[in-house]
Amino acid sequence: MQAQEARAADPLPPAHARSLYRAMLTARLIDGEAIALQRQGVLPAYVSARGQEAAQAGSAAALDIERDFAFPTYREIAAALTLGVDMVGYLASHRALWHGGLYDPVASRFGAVNAVVGGPVPHAVGWAMGERLAGRTGCALSYFGDGASSEGDVHEAMNLAGVMRAPVVFLCQNNRWALSVPNERQVAGGSIAARAAGYGMPGVAVDGNDVAAVYRATRQALEHARSGGGPSLVEARTYRIEPHSTSDDTSRYRDPDEERQWRERDPVARLRAELGEAGHTDDTLARVEREARESAERVRDGICARPEPDGDDLFRYVYAEPTDELARQWRAWREEAAP
Repeated sequence: MQAQEARAADPLPPAHARSLYRAMLTARLIDGEAIALQRQGVLPAYVSARGQEAAQAGSAAALDIERDFAFPTYREIAAALTLGVDMVGYLASHRALWHGGLYDPVASRFGAVNAVVGGPVPHAVGWAMGERLAGRTGCALSYFGDGASSEGDVHEAMNLAGVMRAPVVFLCQNNRWALSVPNERQVAGGSIAARAAGYGMPGVAVDGNDVAAVYRATRQALEHARSGGGPSLVEARTYRIEPHSTSDDTSRYRDPDEERQWRERDPVARLRAELGEAGHTDDTLARVEREARESAERVRDGICARPEPDGDDLFRYVYAEPTDELARQWRAWREEAAP
């Protein structure tokens, strides 16, 4: 079983393409606001998704939100927005107001923000196996990066999914850099999709900057899983334009020419150009862009206005029943925090 290189996807229906453009652009603008908020000290840290909007929005749009479930990392802002997650609640995790975010994962079908490298993958497999055992038809979509693909948890989860034929789609956003380590130094063989053969599942590599290609590949993988065919691996080949996080410095390990070349392949600008070629008027696109800016500004203002959490929350939700040691620390904290 060989990994496939997906051909260029046919254009999406006009209304669908325009909806994805709105989601991708809004995510891009919120991303920019979040970086600015981190520089202003509002967010303690932030991880940008700039350049990966097509991989995220295209894959999330393929889900059936009535029955499927997405398991994100800490970078899936465009996927969250596409699935209708409350973006102020989503960014609450980046402002350190609440671990995992202040939104309802069950209602949105989008799991809590997960900062463990490779962590969402075994979670997705477990959920998918539960769906199958319960006789339901839901599928899991698990996000992870090229760096996470080298984690043991990811290999174990994929192997289990292959053996159990779990209805899960593994979506790897290969953004070329595992923090400061390039693909060629951490992905043996050069292809993550090719690893699928070792787990008895189909694997496909797609242009991760082509939203239509990602959407159709994910949709096909979901149909394969829903029909009883088991898991699939989709490798969306894209690029992380910004640093790994706001504390990273790409000038220490990346070639500026490489960054420039990938900026010229920007997925948001690419989709806008395709919409124009398909006959969408400048007025229509200008309206979408104005609404995207207004949405981003509302999210920015909303996260700034969120109140600080109750300090007791540091202790309240650690155990179902607090231990003696936790109770002691809780009392000590209250004494120190008292005015």
